[in-house]
Amino acid sequence: MFVSGTTHLLPGKACSFGVVTPVNSTNSIFSTFLVTGIRGLEAVHIWISIPFCTMFLSTLVGNVTILTVIWREQTLHVPMYLFLAMLAASDLGLSLSTFPTMLKIFWLDARELTFLACFTQMFFIHTFQDFESAIILAMAFDRYVAISRPLHYSSILTSNVIARIGLAIVVRTLTVQLPLPILLKRLCFCHSNVLSHSYCLHPDIIKLSCSNTRINSVFGLFVVLSTMGLDFFLILLSYVLILKTVLGIASRGGRHKALNTCISHLCAVILFFTPMICLSMLHRFGPRLPSHIYVTMANMHFLIPPVMNPIVYVVKTKQIRDKILKLCIKRGPGEF
Repeated sequence: MFVSGTTHLLPGKACSFGVVTPVNSTNSIFSTFLVTGIRGLEAVHIWISIPFCTMFLSTLVGNVTILTVIWREQTLHVPMYLFLAMLAASDLGLSLSTFPTMLKIFWLDARELTFLACFTQMFFIHTFQDFESAIILAMAFDRYVAISRPLHYSSILTSNVIARIGLAIVVRTLTVQLPLPILLKRLCFCHSNVLSHSYCLHPDIIKLSCSNTRINSVFGLFVVLSTMGLDFFLILLSYVLILKTVLGIASRGGRHKALNTCISHLCAVILFFTPMICLSMLHRFGPRLPSHIYVTMANMHFLIPPVMNPIVYVVKTKQIRDKILKLCIKRGPGEF
């Protein structure tokens, strides 16, 4: 039965500009989204799951270890390591929001997600993504203060200041992310319910809508520019100021030591922002590439930093490395 007139925009209900279509028409009424594995390699998904499972376990072990060490060791309760603990917590959240869905696809071919489940996953992925961006910015500020104002470092970055920075990160992120799933609920979805990624992302979801998505697109762009875009610009600015300060140090050894304290953080910046910037540039200015290229770069942005950040900080930070060894020896190899 066809019903003419204004259609109520209900989540998951097909709409065709004033006409409600029947269930068996080409504009089907969907109640779920279908996430996608790796196209063309469905036959070997079980084998592909092995490196992804290894990455997930490495992420859990690495970040939980860093959190445990920083929590237990009072000597690490200083700004640099408190920000590192925030980064590890954010990495855990991002991994728990993405990896389980991917592994379900690879192991069980479980691709269906309800609208509520998909919108919820999208909210947590983008929330932890913004958390990570803001924390990396806070760590850049920490490095700037440590190098340019070393004598006043502890008096500037007090525990109270760090707590306020953490609260500001949470408030800013929730303020811009909470409207996203709310705005999605007003949309209708038809023609297709197949997402191009293995998890739910805001740009991917709105592409499937038959409704007017102008508000969603404009607000989504505003969120990206006002969070990660602004963060990246301020990080670049902080490193310009750091470089200016370092060049003013008289001794070569002093310059080398100052820059060496930034290497771990620079790795975190590169791991997080490079795939995102490349993906954005390709989408807007690059040639049309196969879809798996975009999916692979998105996976690099969301999956690689949580795996690599603990490794980089353990390898490059002697204090963390020593405390982990101390904790392992103290507890014994069978108890850690």
